[in-house]
Amino acid sequence: MADTASAPLLTSHKTRPAKAPSIDDTIETYMGATGALQLLKAVLLAFAWAFDAQQVFISVFTDAEPQWHCTGADASCSAAAASPCALPSGAWAWDRPAVTSVVSEWSLKCAGPALVSLPASSFFAGCLAGGFLLTTLADSLLGRRKMLLVSIVSMSVAGVLTAFSPNVWVYAALRFMSGFGRSMVGTCTLVLSTELVGKRWRDTVCVAGFFCFTLGFLSLPALAYTFREESWRNMYLWTSVPSLCYSILFYFLVQESPRWLLVRGRKQDAIETLQQIASLNGNSITSSFSMLHACTMNNDTAEESSGDSVFATLHSMWERPWALRRLAAIMTASFGVGMVYYGMPLNVGNLGSNLYLSVTYNALAELPSSILSWLLMGRINRRSSVIALTGAAGVWSLACVIIPQGAARMAAELLSFFATCTAFNVIMMYSIELFPTSVRNSAVGLVRQALVLGGVAAPVLVALGRERSFLSFGVFGLVVGCFGMFAACLPETRGKGMSDTMDEEEHKEAAVAACTVDDADCNSDLV
Repeated sequence: MADTASAPLLTSHKTRPAKAPSIDDTIETYMGATGALQLLKAVLLAFAWAFDAQQVFISVFTDAEPQWHCTGADASCSAAAASPCALPSGAWAWDRPAVTSVVSEWSLKCAGPALVSLPASSFFAGCLAGGFLLTTLADSLLGRRKMLLVSIVSMSVAGVLTAFSPNVWVYAALRFMSGFGRSMVGTCTLVLSTELVGKRWRDTVCVAGFFCFTLGFLSLPALAYTFREESWRNMYLWTSVPSLCYSILFYFLVQESPRWLLVRGRKQDAIETLQQIASLNGNSITSSFSMLHACTMNNDTAEESSGDSVFATLHSMWERPWALRRLAAIMTASFGVGMVYYGMPLNVGNLGSNLYLSVTYNALAELPSSILSWLLMGRINRRSSVIALTGAAGVWSLACVIIPQGAARMAAELLSFFATCTAFNVIMMYSIELFPTSVRNSAVGLVRQALVLGGVAAPVLVALGRERSFLSFGVFGLVVGCFGMFAACLPETRGKGMSDTMDEEEHKEAAVAACTVDDADCNSDLV
């Protein structure tokens, strides 16, 4: 009886069909172990984040409100005056040359907060417009490499032209163009760099991008201090011209993602790219590409690949409830993180401390945050990390409301920003793992747009917070803490393989729902 009962079970295991080779397994097989040269190339690619950071935070210095002083020519002027707008023109003067800031050069101090904030708002509006209009091109027509190259060049050209702006209106329009071009730099850099290396190095390359972003952020206070007595236009030239030079280097050195080429059905291009990568890794592909041809693509991906609509990837996510749930949850958490991430550096002026030192401290906070992100990605669940980090960021931001100005308040602000930076990094890696190759760039692009949308709301809260700190620090804390809880709705991805198609990811979703504690084959199906 025992033999009879066990026979069907043994038979069912023997007749279980073998899994077709996935694109991930195939690429790993042909690339071999990631060598030093390929890893160096991936890090060079990640350096695009540095130029991205410079354009994001450059307005902290170029659009800063300069200090002023009384000249003694008018007795009505006093150092205690809140604003020089009601004083005669000869009764006061800027502490530094007027050309050091757009506010002083174009006399915007008394023009109202709407006009003063117009360039920064235009930049983030451009980021949103570019993000929604361009986000699917990297998954459909252009691919990761071409989209990134176009983004870097357009951002850099707009930056160079910004240095020659004759008035605030042209300046705001060029900032919009810069934001439009810049909108895909971070997304394409993150996705392409992680798809060019093996599984073992994905977290490392991802964190290398965060380090490069920090370096770009750190370079701004150094440049601003160097040109503190000179024109703000120098800032744009010294950040945009090197970016243009980098784009030339990028064009000749960086390959397209073989994973994207396979998903799009361009197998010959994928073979050539894999041969180049294998050569850099010290391997030579002597066998046939039989595994490559054995990769089977699902019908939905084939339709997306051959379709003419650049929004096919968005439609693919829209028609699947599980994809919509993931996208909505991670975008909601990202909105709260983005509000604090972009708002805290703008809010340092409300701390009552030195602008150069405050921005430097905030930039330095990103370095240990990148290290912590790397440790968290390898050892701790993504979902619980996001919830814990956003909760901590919210608590420390709320603490800034009750702590008086001084070193203690600065420490609380730095702790909140540190937790937010780490949550930002984890969310970006998390979003890569949540969505398959066929829609990955589009999904990550939308997540970044949620971050930017939070950044759009931040300047308004910063302006209101000059009178009542709760309207800046308080709202920051409540939003990031509460919205971060939406990460609890997401599946855990640590240690799981990345899918290539929507059907493959949907199969994993169904397998998770059907899994039981006693199912021994469950884990093997999900990896």
